[in-house]
Amino acid sequence: MTEDKNKEQELKENVQEQTPETNIESETAADTAEAEAEEKDPLAEAQEQVAALNDKYLRLAAEFDNFRKRTIKEKADLILTGGEKVLSALLPVLDDLERARDNIQKASDVESLREGVEMIIGKLDKTLAAQGLKRMEPIGTLFDTDFHEAIAMVPVPEDEQKGHVIDCVQTGYLLGEKVVRHAKVVVGQ
Repeated sequence: MTEDKNKEQELKENVQEQTPETNIESETAADTAEAEAEEKDPLAEAQEQVAALNDKYLRLAAEFDNFRKRTIKEKADLILTGGEKVLSALLPVLDDLERARDNIQKASDVESLREGVEMIIGKLDKTLAAQGLKRMEPIGTLFDTDFHEAIAMVPVPEDEQKGHVIDCVQTGYLLGEKVVRHAKVVVGQ
């Protein structure tokens, strides 16, 4: 038994002798790894941030480029097909005018032709009004160069008519608040 006790003691001594060295080596390796990690960590973090920001920038630039291209395409489509709504609304009026032309050759009653043309003009006015076009009614209003174009000036007997529109030679139109065509008017002087 003494031999067994001797062997155990020798093993314990060996373990104690090896353990401090092993512990020192493992502690030194851990410290070195931590030191290297600390040294590389700020640089690695900065590089990761730069890479992430660069990726984000490239994605944003690509997204903006796609947006720009899509917007240009939508504008081109709008320009090409923007008048489609108005033209579709005018087609029934064109059909009525064609029927009126055909009936003019056959009809002998001028009064019914006049009524038909008046109805077509009324239908055209309603169609254009539905599209936002408004007819100007300038007679009696104060002359305004934003809406009217004076083609003549005539003397007027009354002072309150001076500077006012006396007659309208060509009707003017507004699309919303924008002047599409100025009214050609005669102004009192």
